[in-house]
Amino acid sequence: MAVKAKRFRIGVEGATSDGREISRDWLVQMAASYNPEFYTAQINLEHIKAYDPTSTFNRYGTVAALTAEEIKDGPLSGKMALYADILPTDALVELVKKGQKIFTSMEVSPQFADTGKAYLSGLAATDDPASLGTEMLAFSAKAEHNPLANRKQHKDNLFTAAVETTIELEELPEEKPSLFTRVTAMFAKKQLNDEARFSDVHQAVELLATEQQTFSQQFTITINEQASDLQALTEKLAAQQTAFDALKAQLETADSRNDYRQRAPGGQVPTENLTNC
Repeated sequence: MAVKAKRFRIGVEGATSDGREISRDWLVQMAASYNPEFYTAQINLEHIKAYDPTSTFNRYGTVAALTAEEIKDGPLSGKMALYADILPTDALVELVKKGQKIFTSMEVSPQFADTGKAYLSGLAATDDPASLGTEMLAFSAKAEHNPLANRKQHKDNLFTAAVETTIELEELPEEKPSLFTRVTAMFAKKQLNDEARFSDVHQAVELLATEQQTFSQQFTITINEQASDLQALTEKLAAQQTAFDALKAQLETADSRNDYRQRAPGGQVPTENLTNC
């Protein structure tokens, strides 16, 4: 089952950072202008943004939406607060489930991309509040070489002091389709089945027509070939019959006797032709 984080507070007006305070206007502007499609604020550890996907300082999720609301009760009543909806990774979910205290720190761009308005550039999580506490931020800002400078996306950005944050997880129920959706799906499925059957019948008819046409063409060719062969045989038989009739007529008119006596030649008769009486 999918898990999501309930909306939680990530900043309050007047919060300290590197000597600058987070103003009410900044929080309102960040909530109004935040658009993940324009720029997505990612969740990291200690504001360290590693490039290695296997690093401990990899990304731990993204900020999906921001809302600015006044706090109604408690010691901060009347102050403007910024709330975030996040999409946590499994790693962040595991940290929360282990019961570790999580402190969050915003990276704020006072004038983001020359818009003149504040924007949430990133959100850091830590289990060590001192690492991003007020004293650390103030010390870093006054140091000749700010140890946190290389963690900022822009030199003018600021980090807010880490504050303890309660992140509650909730399991998303499986979405069950409504009766209307199920009925619509049934009709849609039936329509698809009908269309599939009609398409199948149409294809079968086309195949039969094609095969019939092919068979008819082959049958016509075969008949023509047989007719041609029969014509050749008929002509050959007629020629043989004619030859036979001619031979028969010739034989009928010829003398068929072969017992007649050979005529004696005239004049002096050879001795071999004389009869010995």
